[in-house]
Order: sequence, then C-alpha cells, then structure tokens
Amino acid sequence: MSEKPRLLYVQTSGVDTPERTYAPFILATTAVAMDIDATIYFLIKGITVLKKGEAEKIKIGNFPSLKEVMDQAVKAGVKILVCDQSCQLMGLEKGDFIPKAKIVGAATLNDLILESDGVLYF
Repeated sequence: MSEKPRLLYVQTSGVDTPERTYAPFILATTAVAMDIDATIYFLIKGITVLKKGEAEKIKIGNFPSLKEVMDQAVKAGVKILVCDQSCQLMGLEKGDFIPKAKIVGAATLNDLILESDGVLYF
C-alpha cells in the first residue's frame, strides 16, 4: 500500500499583504479533498496571519473572511506549522497563535521539503 502524495505550502506573506494570504489555505484544502496530505508551514511575516484575531480582519471582495477559509482548512485536516525562529524574529509567543498552530523548528521545514512530492511558496 503506497502513502498518500504530500504537498507542502510555505507561507511567507502576512497581514501586510492580505491578497496573498488566501491561496495556501484554499490550495491545501483542495489537496486534502483530492486525498493528498497537505501542510502549510508559516515563516517570517507569514506567521502574522495565525496570530489570534488577525484572520478575522482580512476579507477581500466576495470571498469569505480569511478566518472562515482558515477554519475550513483546519477542519479538512490541513496541518498548520509555525516556525519557532520566525516567532522570535517577529516577537511573538506560542500563546499568540490560533490553537491549531503547532510551533516547530527550522529543521522541520527542511525535513518537510525532502519528504514532499511538491512545494509551493507564497
């Protein structure tokens, strides 16, 4: 029995570029619906979209709020990972993030890239 294919989405864009925040959630949710294992790894300014209360503030056009899109992704089974070193860089603490965000080290990103069948950056 073979493993599911794996896709990794790397999000570096944050609340200062809201138009770039939707894509990884939508694509990862779609991947899970296609029976693909999907993970979004947030680093640098990308971690700001996971800060409690921030996603609710982002709504573009007729799209649902980023919070709604994020909740759908989590409910579908998309894994949400946050770079610990980026937290230190941006001055954010573990308790600042949504509950489903898991803080991980930089080596995790390298491992995920090596294990993934595809990697997309935002």
